[in-house]
Amino acid sequence: MKTNNKTTKKNSIVMIKNAGWVIVCCFILAICIFHFVLGNPANFMNNDPNNNPLPGNFLGTIYKGGIIVPVIQTLLFTVIALSVERYIAIKSAFGKGSLVKFVANIKASLEKGDFAQAKGICDKQGGSVANVVLATLQKYEDVEADSTMSKEQKIVAIQKELDESTALEMPMMQQNLPIIGTITTLGTLFGLLGTVIGMIRSFAALSSGGGADSIALSQGISEALINTAFGILTGALAVISYNYYTNLIDKLTYSLDEVGFSIVQTYAASHK
Repeated sequence: MKTNNKTTKKNSIVMIKNAGWVIVCCFILAICIFHFVLGNPANFMNNDPNNNPLPGNFLGTIYKGGIIVPVIQTLLFTVIALSVERYIAIKSAFGKGSLVKFVANIKASLEKGDFAQAKGICDKQGGSVANVVLATLQKYEDVEADSTMSKEQKIVAIQKELDESTALEMPMMQQNLPIIGTITTLGTLFGLLGTVIGMIRSFAALSSGGGADSIALSQGISEALINTAFGILTGALAVISYNYYTNLIDKLTYSLDEVGFSIVQTYAASHK
């Protein structure tokens, strides 16, 4: 097991373990953008953020979306940041080369009974699949040298090592995905909240003094539409990101199952 531990450390997945700091940094960035970029007086009539945005000024229009804008921006930036992090992490989990080719090469080595070559392929590939295969091959050699175990016990031991190694790797691949999955709902809900608040302001402007306050009315409508757009955008990106990385993890899991089954069957076939 000493060799296995060294290999696992060598092929560890690069990832962010505490996503809370990512959310905090994204919130600070969103607040800064809201006040200093979107709220820049140059975006508004008479250089006053309390007035309407200049005609055609998109930044000022977004600013009029109100306090919900930086909240949704925080969710949007978090999705982008964690999506990039998951890309790097899952790419390192796949290893350096083609996963399909890696599995094919491992199966070919097992068919020839060349475990040294199989280990060399794992060292070259790296990543989660290589970690699991290497740990399982090490267990294969350990039980091979143990004369006190029956064939059935050895097969169970190899399968157990395969399952345990896979269980150790899977949480690292799925890290932070639940947060992205949660934002798929939160983005839409906060967008809806901003829409409702904006419509409330619009109706309040229409009913005030029996006449319409054009500035308050336009601000309420802007708040409703901007937050709707940002909420939909954030939710859509989160859904795309979550489904994309979930699909990649499914492919990796399938490769683990395929090569693990090959190792167990190789042992069973070569020991009558």
